[in-house]
This record gives sequence, C-alpha cells and structure tokens, in this order.
Amino acid sequence: MYFKRILELDAVLKKNSVLLLGPRRTGKSFYIRNQLTPTRVYNLLEADTFQMVAARPHIIREQIKKDGELIVIDEIQKLPILMDEVHLMIEEYKACFLVTGSSARKLTRSYTKLMAGRMRTLRIHPLCYKELGQLELMRVLTYGAIPSVYLSDEPWEEIRSYVGDYIREEILAEGLSRRIEKFSRFLEVAAISHTEQLNFEEIGRDAQVPPRTVRDYYSVLSDTLLGEILAPFKKHPTRKATSHGKFYFFDIAVAHGLLKVKEVEPMQQYFARAFEHLIYRELRTYCDYKRRDSELTFYRDTSKREIDFVIDDAVAIEVKSAEQVHDRDLKTIQEIGKELNFKKKIVVSREKHRRAVNGIEIVPVEQFLQELWEDEIF
Repeated sequence: MYFKRILELDAVLKKNSVLLLGPRRTGKSFYIRNQLTPTRVYNLLEADTFQMVAARPHIIREQIKKDGELIVIDEIQKLPILMDEVHLMIEEYKACFLVTGSSARKLTRSYTKLMAGRMRTLRIHPLCYKELGQLELMRVLTYGAIPSVYLSDEPWEEIRSYVGDYIREEILAEGLSRRIEKFSRFLEVAAISHTEQLNFEEIGRDAQVPPRTVRDYYSVLSDTLLGEILAPFKKHPTRKATSHGKFYFFDIAVAHGLLKVKEVEPMQQYFARAFEHLIYRELRTYCDYKRRDSELTFYRDTSKREIDFVIDDAVAIEVKSAEQVHDRDLKTIQEIGKELNFKKKIVVSREKHRRAVNGIEIVPVEQFLQELWEDEIF
C-alpha cells in the first residue's frame, strides 16, 4: 500500500535548501525515492557511501556539474561535519540541498547559526489522518502511525524491533553507553508518565537517577526527535499557571513498546492516553505541515484545572475518550473558557454525532480530524 505524503517539500526546495528532520522510519528516504527527483543521493547509512564521504568530504563538491542541482544527503547526523561542505556549496556553487537527519542534537548545537537564512528546517511526522484517508481508530491507538509499523502484518514485532534499535543505536550515538541501564530505566518511567505533566523529582525517584539527570535525559529524547515537551499556557490574567510541561513521544508506538502494551481497550488508562496522544500528534503535524506559526500549549493552573490543548489564545480543546460526554465533563472548559474568552471551545470524543452545549462543541473524533485538515479548526 502506498501513502502519498503531504509535506510540501518540493515547493520549498524551489526556493531554499532544506534540513528535513524526523525520527527514524518516519519516511524521509521513502519521500526522497518516490516524490522527488534529486540529481544524486548520498545515503550515509550505506557503509560504502559513508566511508567514501568520510574519507573525502569534498568529493560531493567535486561531483557537482551545474548550478541548481538538487543534492540529497540522507542521515547527516552520521557525519555532521558535512554541514560545512553544504554551507560552502550553497554559497559558492548555488547548489540546492536536501539534508535529512533523525537527530538534531549535534546539528542544532553546532550549525544553527551557520545555516540561518540559507536553509529551511522542516519536520516529517508519522502518517497523519490526511494521508491515511480514513481513521482506523483502534489500530492507530494501539500501534501508532509509523509507516513501517502501520503497514506491517506483524505490527507488534515492528514496534519491539524499533524500540530495541533505538535504545541500542541512539544511546551509542549520544555517548551514553556507560549509562545504558540508568537510561533504560528512565525510558520505562518516561513511558509510564507519557502525556502527563512532568515532575522531575518523582520521575528521578522512580528511575533511580537525580532530577538533573532526568532533565538531561528528556533533552536527549527531544534532541533525537523521539518526543517533545509541550509547554504550558501562561497568559491567564489572574491565575498562576503551572511551570512544568507535558511530554509526548512522537508516536504512541514508542510508549507502548517500552511498556509492552500489545493492545488497548476502551475504559483502560492506556486507551485514554493513546486517544489524547492521537489528537496531539495530529495538531502538531498540522502546524508543521501547514507551516503555521500557531502556538500549541496546554492549560493547567494551581487549582489543577486542566485543558488538554490550547491553540494560540483562541481555541481550547479538551479530549475525552468516552462514547458519551456528560455535563460534568464540560465544567472545566466552560469555566476557563469564560475566564480567557476563547473563541472556540471543543471537546473531541467518541460520540457518534456532533452537538453543542452552552457554546461548547462536542465533536466526534473523525469529524474533528476532517475539519482540522480542512482548515476549519484554526
């Protein structure tokens, strides 16, 4: 089965070189093979290509034939020094580059200022609703939407392999091999607290590492694109907002793989978290693919009132995995909606039909996703 990716990379490449970031197996190489026509591709995961370019980085410069060629360097985090060559070739040879990476850790630390104005940074995500065309809810909530997992006849085996490869390869790549046991414990605790507000002290106790180390480990997850800390909304005029963010893995498959969750069922804790994660992932993907500057946050105050997602200061989105939303479920979004004067207040659920209660829109999940990708939510 073939899914055409909707990331408008070719349009951006007509104007700028691009650094395309995304976790492994999200489809970067597939996109290059099937939706672009580059002049040449240097895939640094190929041992012979890596050895050739590592020994003579200037060989790419020597092989340029004319201005305007599209040159791809795939998985550049394997040899980040090539960014110096890319910089030179953009400046002097007017070449157009698509550089991909599954870790931003070394690239952003050393080369962000160097490439400013010369290269656009884009993100690629797992398959989204717009690409899938329809929502197989239970499959997505259980196995996520990493292309190789979603399309597999044995998705759990793919997930187990994915998580195992990540722990082995990324830890070695980031120089954490001496702390593999501590980091492995941390990963399990991070999976347990997935979608929840972070408490570094509690996570440190559970993982048996200091809170400072927990912060460092979350930085590793963010830099290697395995997840993101969602910042809290802080624009309430009178109430003090929480200062700690919530963490989301880039795909629910990672959390389920770490926790060995092979299936989810309604009314389970894992089901509710996966349902919330689905909405997070679609919102984040939409913002990145549509290249919107909208700010995605969540609201939580010291009274522990919480709204799952806030878009700018205009749209509040609460996620309920139940088939029936009750009036008591609307109390928080109604109260905070009045205080902050949100233009839209939406509850996404598994109800079968759309309805409205006191200005709050209760929307079935698939209808919400349709409206999101038709630009009707923002």
